[in-house]
Amino acid sequence: MKTLTAGTPAPAFTLLNQDNQPVSLADFKGKKVLAYFYPKAMTPGCTVQACGLRDSKAELDALNVVVLGISIDPVKRLPKFIERDNLNFTLLSDEDHAVADQFGVWGEKKFMGKVYDGLHRISFLINEDGVIEHVFNKFKTKDHHEVVLNYFSDNA
Repeated sequence: MKTLTAGTPAPAFTLLNQDNQPVSLADFKGKKVLAYFYPKAMTPGCTVQACGLRDSKAELDALNVVVLGISIDPVKRLPKFIERDNLNFTLLSDEDHAVADQFGVWGEKKFMGKVYDGLHRISFLINEDGVIEHVFNKFKTKDHHEVVLNYFSDNA
């Protein structure tokens, strides 16, 4: 697994959102995009992470940042996550993990002694020109949103 790094053009992608509508990275030209990969909707860690981003929407909007949550969940699972936790951003389904592969976030994981392939919890800040500006790969789910916001205040 080779994760993409800052300075690399982000792979162009189109995935289905929670409403079964196609959403492309190109739709957000002129905005910054926080593409955050999370393992599974409605699990404890993913919920905490999503709610932190939900509660930071005003600050992210002010920074011209659009949040896209990407998981391998089927489309039909996504509206339940949005509804249950009142999420205010787009969730995308990458069931065949093709986009995760392109970003280098699909690969070997270890959990409770088992080794398996899965989605790594990594976020990419993509700038207005479609280039990866920063990779967030060291954070706890509960402070992911703070790490992202701190990046902006540290680089203002």
